[in-house]
Amino acid sequence: MKEIAMYSVPAFGVIALIYMAIKSSWVGKQDAGDDKMRELSGYIADGAIAFLKAEWKILTYFAIIAAILLGWSGTLVENSSPIIAIAFIIGAFLSATAGYIGMKIATQANVRTAQAARTSLAKALEVSFTGGAVMGLGVAGLAVFGLGGLFIVFYFMFVGDAAANSHEMEKALEVLAGFSLGAESIALFARVGGGIYTKAADVGADLVGKVEAGIPEDDVRNPATIADNVGDNVGDVAGMGADLFGSYVATILATMILGREIDASGDNFGGLSPILLPMVIAGIGIIFSIVGTFFVRVKNETDSVQGALNMGNWSSIILTGIAASGLAVWMLPKELAIRGENFTSVDVVWAILIGLAVGAGMSIVTEYYTAMGKRPVDSIVQQSSTGHATNIIGGLAVGMESTVIPTLILAAGIYSSFAFAGLYGVAIAAAGMMATTAMQLAIDAFGPIADNAGGIAEMSGLPKEVRERTDNLDAVGNTTAATGKGFAIASAALTSLALFAAFVGIAKIDAIDIFKADVLAGLFVGAMIPFIFSALAIAAVGKAAMAMVNEVRRQFREIPGIMEYKAKPEYEKCVAISTEASIREMIAPSMIALLVPIVVGFIFGPEVLGGLLAGVTVSGVLMGMFQSNAGGAWDNAKKSFEKGVKIKTAKGEEIFYKGSEPHKASVTGDTVGDPFKDTSGPSMNILIKLMSIVSLVIAPHIALDSNVDGHSHGIQKDAAKEVKLETVVSVKQRNMQQVVL
Repeated sequence: MKEIAMYSVPAFGVIALIYMAIKSSWVGKQDAGDDKMRELSGYIADGAIAFLKAEWKILTYFAIIAAILLGWSGTLVENSSPIIAIAFIIGAFLSATAGYIGMKIATQANVRTAQAARTSLAKALEVSFTGGAVMGLGVAGLAVFGLGGLFIVFYFMFVGDAAANSHEMEKALEVLAGFSLGAESIALFARVGGGIYTKAADVGADLVGKVEAGIPEDDVRNPATIADNVGDNVGDVAGMGADLFGSYVATILATMILGREIDASGDNFGGLSPILLPMVIAGIGIIFSIVGTFFVRVKNETDSVQGALNMGNWSSIILTGIAASGLAVWMLPKELAIRGENFTSVDVVWAILIGLAVGAGMSIVTEYYTAMGKRPVDSIVQQSSTGHATNIIGGLAVGMESTVIPTLILAAGIYSSFAFAGLYGVAIAAAGMMATTAMQLAIDAFGPIADNAGGIAEMSGLPKEVRERTDNLDAVGNTTAATGKGFAIASAALTSLALFAAFVGIAKIDAIDIFKADVLAGLFVGAMIPFIFSALAIAAVGKAAMAMVNEVRRQFREIPGIMEYKAKPEYEKCVAISTEASIREMIAPSMIALLVPIVVGFIFGPEVLGGLLAGVTVSGVLMGMFQSNAGGAWDNAKKSFEKGVKIKTAKGEEIFYKGSEPHKASVTGDTVGDPFKDTSGPSMNILIKLMSIVSLVIAPHIALDSNVDGHSHGIQKDAAKEVKLETVVSVKQRNMQQVVL
């Protein structure tokens, strides 16, 4: 049974990749429209590839240097191996590949969605969602195949006939952590770099095109419009793909590491059931995500696109929950324990269901706070009637309010999953939540594809009804993008807690005492890091956007005939500005996540590092929810004006459309929210996970019992203090004796 379970994991990944290839081929066979549409789509695809090549060049240097350092560090402690460098390279490569697959299919599906919208809304949804499904299955398939395959290799290399909870298994999982570190490192660079790219172009295009020149958002006359559409692909598709690839891997790995601490010798899997269970659940989740794609359908123009997506999402969640529950009861022994907490296999089932419920709850609440027609977005629309400032105030208030219910859901999920199955319950809850990653990504990637389709329809001058259909998809896509980010930050919170627990175990820490001054200081420093990270990311968008604004103004001023459609703008110069700025500016915030845990861990020790991780996790989760939801609400408040909205004014109830003063105020709010929701906000979940992964990788080097003589650093410090105290006491006693004599 052990071998069947082990080999089934990469097999599930292969199934996902085969189905992905079939669906990718189907998308490629769809009609790509007329010559003008194909030309515009070609500009977008070329710009996206140019960005990825520039980014990959920098990341290649980083990966080589990091792999060398990891390989060297693997020789320094018994609990690691130089092979961790190979695992790191494979993780980095597959993470980059996952992002590339998503970006490639998105740049094919966008123009085909625009052409399909000429036929019907149903056809346009089918093409755009299938493009998203290709990305989702590619990410999940590569993650499960890579992680499952490497586990098999490392198991036979390091473990063999040793017990499942042995020192050899600890070493195998520590080396496997290199795979997760590679995935998360690339994800951070991809997310931050892509976010800076897309928002620099978007802000520049909006400020000069819509506000100053008064032309539509995706007007072909706007020099920044191609860069804007490229940004949708490199940020919201390639960046998100790499992001959730890393989350997926980190969640499974953390659960496996905690599973090693459980004595499951009575199972039918050689004691490996707690380690294998999260990987098998991920594989089953892929199968039911594929099943869920068949439920995403609309029949006519009046059907709800959001309802169709929800049907696919809920079906995959429910089916995965049923299957995962059966797997837990079948694979695990009836009685288990971890770190003094006793639980049963049925308790693990409840923890899995709690994880699925937390993910669903986060999506529902995020949808409420960011969807058009709901109270939060409508409140921003109403406040737009009194100007730009009140729009900004309204959006900030909605973003802050939106953290309350999700935080309570997370807290309840953490508390209840721990109550059922201890720390393993929290980890397996996160694994249950992430099991439907393929479907979550399909829904999320659908949005940027629909957005691009609308841009191509606008630039190509397609009929009005085509743009109405793509706008319908795009409005839903804004909400699904926001719910996808809510799902990502929820998974990051649970995953980081599981990684934190794994770090504590490997670093041999009994507790993290915040009454200690150095630990409390670490907690405060950790809470500060998401703020400086966000500041750097948003400032980078601001600087790049200024350069973009100046370039667009220059072209309007110096190239005669642009506004009359007599001259073609120099799109490539705007693409180059975004590319150069994003590559340059992504370095500083990314280095914070990589270097701070190393510096703190080696200088101040594992307990202070634990305090730092606690601060980063709590602060980062709240910052991520606040920024992503505020940005999503601002965006849909702006889009509400496209069909006209009723606003109460001093004259009574009036209807306002695009071009009105309230609409201009909403454009300002959307512009402020852009770097919130697409640059700094989504980067928070990678920040907290990457810092936890880095801490996990260095844990054997800073562990309290890592000295060759078997004594801990803490014990040595205490012993030194005792020797010093004894010396002082003896000196005082001798002096007293001399006085008496």
